[in-house]
Amino acid sequence: MRTAAVAGMVTAGAAVVSLVHTPGAVADPHASAVAPTAMSTSAPAAFSPDSASSVIVKSPVTGSDAADNGDEAADDSAAETTTDDTATDDAATDDGAAADTATQAAQDDAAAQEESAPADKGRGAEYNADGTIVVIDKAEQPKPQPASAEQLDQWINEALDVMKANGIPGSYDGIKSNLIRESSGDPHTINMWDSNAVKNIPSKGLLQVIDPTFEQYHVEGTSTDIYDPVANIVAACNYAADRYGSMDNVNSAY
Repeated sequence: MRTAAVAGMVTAGAAVVSLVHTPGAVADPHASAVAPTAMSTSAPAAFSPDSASSVIVKSPVTGSDAADNGDEAADDSAAETTTDDTATDDAATDDGAAADTATQAAQDDAAAQEESAPADKGRGAEYNADGTIVVIDKAEQPKPQPASAEQLDQWINEALDVMKANGIPGSYDGIKSNLIRESSGDPHTINMWDSNAVKNIPSKGLLQVIDPTFEQYHVEGTSTDIYDPVANIVAACNYAADRYGSMDNVNSAY
């Protein structure tokens, strides 16, 4: 009779006991007892979960953990709200700063335009937004404010000196009679009702000279301000000399 091999494994706590019978072993008829069974012990293998089949169960959340999580979520939400509010405030500040900058730029541009555009000294003159003069009725023309006889005398004599130096004919009487007729002796008179005013080239100053004529007949060494009494007289006499031979030959509007 042959004994069948039997192998068995029993797990007991931390040790594994193996019972092994060698296959094909034959009983010794002379032995008084069964041969002792080989015994071996070994430490259990470390647990190594298989990624495909193992399941890891998360520990349940306790009440205190939930509260902590809730507080953290609330803190995160508050932080996000604060960030949003800050971003909104920053955007509003930026918009306000941009508006202030634009307003300041517009004011600076307006100031620069006012500085670059020479102020017209014409008595009572008003101008439209496009720079053209506001034309009025003759009856609305401001009354002249004549200079004193002494001032007129001084200006005429100074003009005669410049005219003599530049070969421009004319006399004291011829100049004075014409400027009294044209402006009543007011160096800041501007005509705001006649055809020249309608064409936006109003007559200005003691001898009522328009801008194009003043620029063409201006004499070097005198002021470039058309309302300057001496410069106005000299330019007008220079024009009259070219057109009529002399201011002495002018007895009406010219």
